[in-house]
Amino acid sequence: MAELRRADLAEDPLEQFRRWFEEARPVVRLPEAMAVATAAPDGGPSVRMLLLKAADERGFVFFTGYVSRKGAELDANPRAALLFYWDPLGRQVRVEGTVQRVPAAESDEYFATRPQGSRLGAAASRQSAVLASRAELERAVGKLAAAADESVRRPSTWGGYRLAPETYEFWQHRDDRLHDRFRYIHTVDGWRIDRLYP
Repeated sequence: MAELRRADLAEDPLEQFRRWFEEARPVVRLPEAMAVATAAPDGGPSVRMLLLKAADERGFVFFTGYVSRKGAELDANPRAALLFYWDPLGRQVRVEGTVQRVPAAESDEYFATRPQGSRLGAAASRQSAVLASRAELERAVGKLAAAADESVRRPSTWGGYRLAPETYEFWQHRDDRLHDRFRYIHTVDGWRIDRLYP
C-alpha cells in the first residue's frame, strides 16, 4: 500500500474525506456504508451499520427510527462516532462529534425519495422493539400498503440525524502494522493535524 504523508492531506478534513470517498467509489460496493457507534446512559457502547446520505460543511447525515435503540441513546447522549472501512484501498476514516436531528422538512424531503417498499417498511416498523413474529410485521406493512397511495407519509418517529465533526482520523494501511494515521482536531483556530502512532 502507498504511504500517506502529511503533504498529501487537504487542510480541510471534509475535502480529504471527499477525495477518499471518490477514490473508494469505483472499488468498494457501498462506500457510504458506515458503522455508527453510540453509548447508553450507563456508558455501554453499541454499534450498527448505516448508510451515509449526505456530507457537507454542516456534518454527516444518516436516517433511522427516532424510537430505536440508537435514537434513545442519542437522546440521552448526543455524541457518536462513525467509521468507514474501505478494504480494497486499505483505508479507514473515523469521525467523532455531536449529533442532532435534522429539520423535519429535510427528513420529509429525503423520505419522499425512498422506494415505496422502504417507506412502508419505515412506517410499519417499531424499530428495536420486540416483535412476536415476522408475520406480524408483514401484516402491518400489508395494512399500510392497502390504505396508502404512492405518497406514504414519513412517520414522526423516523428521520435524520446530523453528526457535526469535532475530530477526523484518516488511516492508511502499511505493511508490518506500521500504518499511517493522521487526526484532525477542531480548534478555535481551525483544524489541527497530528500524525499518530499506528
